[in-house]
Amino acid sequence: MSKLGDLGARLYRGEVGYDFVGKRFIWYGVSILITITAIVALAVQGLNMGIEFKGGAVFTTPKTAVSVARATEAAEKASGHDAIVQELGTGGMRIQISGLDTNDAAGVKKQLATDLKVTEADINADLVGPSWGDQIANKAWTGLGVFMVLVVIYLAIAFEWRMAVAALIALIHDLTITVGVYALVGFEVTPGTVIGLLTILGYSLYDTVVVFDGLKEGSKDITKQTRYTFSEIANRSINGTLVRSINTTVVALLPVGALLFIGGGFLGAGMLNDISLSLFVGLAAGAYSSIFIATPLVVDLKEREPAMKALKKRVLAKRAAAAAKGESADDEGNEAGDGPQVVAQGRSGRRR
Repeated sequence: MSKLGDLGARLYRGEVGYDFVGKRFIWYGVSILITITAIVALAVQGLNMGIEFKGGAVFTTPKTAVSVARATEAAEKASGHDAIVQELGTGGMRIQISGLDTNDAAGVKKQLATDLKVTEADINADLVGPSWGDQIANKAWTGLGVFMVLVVIYLAIAFEWRMAVAALIALIHDLTITVGVYALVGFEVTPGTVIGLLTILGYSLYDTVVVFDGLKEGSKDITKQTRYTFSEIANRSINGTLVRSINTTVVALLPVGALLFIGGGFLGAGMLNDISLSLFVGLAAGAYSSIFIATPLVVDLKEREPAMKALKKRVLAKRAAAAAKGESADDEGNEAGDGPQVVAQGRSGRRR
């Protein structure tokens, strides 16, 4: 077995572990810095909304000998708006002009036919009015809001309200970062982008629920023992699911990365960028928030309870007494019922 594989197996069994919870304020600081950067990017540069949201026209031409650069220049001159031109496999052009009034589309179409040396009747025009774009935007916000509400209700019922709050904060964190990256790179926001955002929320929630499930099982009857504090059990739950989270994230990122960097970059398939960038950034942010944000937030909320404060006091007192005797607190063993089962993907293990 490789060193990495051996480390993964030891993490899986709970034999070793990294103190994610203990260093949570470092992760909070990193997340706040990234989130502020994303918000500033949104405020300064804003989002490059597609024609589906702000209206415009898409002209599809037959085969033409005119270059993409020349077609872009002709489209911008004819419309007075910025244009995005893509060469199609048929040799034709897809010319997208945002903000173009539908009343002016006929004149632009006629001028394009002249400049591109094609027949006007062969140019297909798809027009999108700004009111339709507003409807799409409203539906997107409605769908996102309904998703968030259902997530909070489900987690509050299946686990507890603290986990629901932590998961919601992690989801907002992932959304903010992903949207901020769109503002920074200037990629166009289309309905495909919205689909990608909703998809990555599902992935992020999946990783978070896996950790929460281990934490729920590991913290059963936690106040009946004096071996572990709640934060220690939470940290063991993160370590127990760490390898699984990394593996699922890497496997998901590989095909999405191929879409983004190979399909959207080298092959020039710009339409793939709409969904692939949101998936790539969102999957990475979701994996990060599941490990470094969601569970540590649960710990901060849970350890405010008087019962958890009392438990921590008893655990530390027991360890201090054992240290005074020159013993380990674990050497004394558990009393009857002293020790919740710490679950790491279906297995229990003691951390050294």
